[in-house]
Amino acid sequence: MTKPESAGHDYDVVISGAGLAGSAAAILLARQGVRVALLERRSDPGAYKVLCTHSITANAYPVLDELGLVPALEKAGAVRNEARWYTRWGWIEPRPAPAGPELPYAYNIRRSTLDPLIRSRAAHTPGVELLLGHQVTGLVLEAGRTVGVRASTPQGEREIRARLVVGADGKDSAVAKFAGVPARTHKNTRFGYLAHFRNLPLHGGIGQTWFLEPDMAYAFPNDDGVTVLAVMPDKKRLPAFREDLEGSFNAFVRALPEAPPIDSAERISKIIGTVDHPLRSRKPTAPGVALVGDAALTGDPLWGVGCGWALQSAQWLAEAVASAAAGRDDLDKSLAVYARRHGRRLRGHQAMAVDFAKARPFNPVERLVFSAAARDESVARHMHLFSQRLIGPLRFLNPVALARASAVNIRHRGADVR
Repeated sequence: MTKPESAGHDYDVVISGAGLAGSAAAILLARQGVRVALLERRSDPGAYKVLCTHSITANAYPVLDELGLVPALEKAGAVRNEARWYTRWGWIEPRPAPAGPELPYAYNIRRSTLDPLIRSRAAHTPGVELLLGHQVTGLVLEAGRTVGVRASTPQGEREIRARLVVGADGKDSAVAKFAGVPARTHKNTRFGYLAHFRNLPLHGGIGQTWFLEPDMAYAFPNDDGVTVLAVMPDKKRLPAFREDLEGSFNAFVRALPEAPPIDSAERISKIIGTVDHPLRSRKPTAPGVALVGDAALTGDPLWGVGCGWALQSAQWLAEAVASAAAGRDDLDKSLAVYARRHGRRLRGHQAMAVDFAKARPFNPVERLVFSAAARDESVARHMHLFSQRLIGPLRFLNPVALARASAVNIRHRGADVR
């Protein structure tokens, strides 16, 4: 059994980071009677993550619903994240089956809208204390386990004790570093830049993604009539972008099939991005510590899965540890449950993303499935379920699905899928 802390604790749980994962975890834990300190290093309650796909995949819709955020998101102008994908075989355009239900969805919404919304919801949840301007500077350890944090605050250094410390502090997690949780890092051989535009019409008014093998791009409509347009080329093209970022960005977009008309649109943000975005995976627990969101797993931004997994991992953690965090159960066993679920649900997705981050052309299986999806609505719907992370790699590439894709391509008289 977990030993009680000798000096007691100020809260049941301390969460470092009041973004999506941290705020969601705080709300869900507090609703189950857990006393939560939600620490945010920034002092501005309206602070938000700038570099993001600004899209929430449908796997996280149940979390949004549980949080009670769906009506608020729709009121804020969130756009359902329907999408179509360009391939060399044409466009993949998932549509509902005749007389069937609508396709599962979540939302595109800018983090400048989303982050303050969920943070405010956390701050007004009984049992949560939002502590702005609090940056974790170390962990409090007893007998080899974490029993709290040390934090820099507007009033000076402070020690905050808790049964559990949660790192929701992003890909460069300080909590993970202080807890000695190493990251397994994989190289991403694409770089990325994005900008926000107004008056940028998209075909069908829905999101567009371009698989250009190996280059990538996407355009997602968001709240308040803003479209997020991103390019993710092979790093071989980086010298040109470094020499002329705006010219290279615009030229790349103009060359896209059915390119969005950026020359007649209004760019309302800087072109921002990163030339190095490795994929990272960490064990999501340590004695007295749990990691959620990007702190546990940082995916490839081209798939737009980070927001959805941030919300899901927060939910998984709350379901696993709430009773133990409130002192009613064994914390170590509860953390082990969370770690197993996190690995089972996300390990396969990350393995596929790591392989695709090598900026290579489609492999034979991908050629089979993508070409069939461009030709057949049932295969396109199956691909939609995977893109929204409602099914995992094993179901996506199961023998029945591959046989169906093969039959589609055979019916197209041996169409070239090389």
